[in-house]
Amino acid sequence: MNTTCRWWLTAVGGLALTLTTVPNALAQCATPAKPGHPASWNAPAGGARLTRVAAFRGNFREVGEEMPSIVGMWHVVFTAKGNGSEGPPDGTPIDNAVAVWHSDKTEIMNSGRPPQDGNFCLGTWEEVGKCQYKLNHFALGYDTTNAPEGVGKPAGPTHIVEEVTVSSDGKSFTGTFTLDTYDTSFNHGMHIVGTLKGTRITVSSTIDDLM
Repeated sequence: MNTTCRWWLTAVGGLALTLTTVPNALAQCATPAKPGHPASWNAPAGGARLTRVAAFRGNFREVGEEMPSIVGMWHVVFTAKGNGSEGPPDGTPIDNAVAVWHSDKTEIMNSGRPPQDGNFCLGTWEEVGKCQYKLNHFALGYDTTNAPEGVGKPAGPTHIVEEVTVSSDGKSFTGTFTLDTYDTSFNHGMHIVGTLKGTRITVSSTIDDLM
């Protein structure tokens, strides 16, 4: 991985093969290959040339533009710190989650909460500095305390704000979070602050990496 903390889009993704046909020739987008030919289609008569594709702005990036280092799948540990006597003691585990930060600046997290309590939540992020990112995240929870069937009533939303910095090798991040809970009337409940540690999940990751 590039040590500048960002990934380069592959140049192949920025090129498209444009086939020039002879006059009055019909388009042949999926013509079966001749027997023994390794391709799945045949180019029509005439030459072929490469042309640069015009990229869209917004959720798409220009050819050759750097991909934010936060994009990818992460194992994230939330730990309480700095809550004083009224909050959870320093070092208390708050969550152990798997999160995916997408290139379109959205995020999804599979929390360690029980599924019946609501364990999937969503966020949106922006880049605020070199290898630094801010996440605005919302979760909808349920109260199963007195639910014999295991399906509780809505418990109100939870608002999480994260500020993280990705390491120079792109394999981890650290940062801080604030967590605020609300009831169904949007009255404020708990306020928890703490630290974050994220480890990138790759095709080589194992279950032990999530422990």
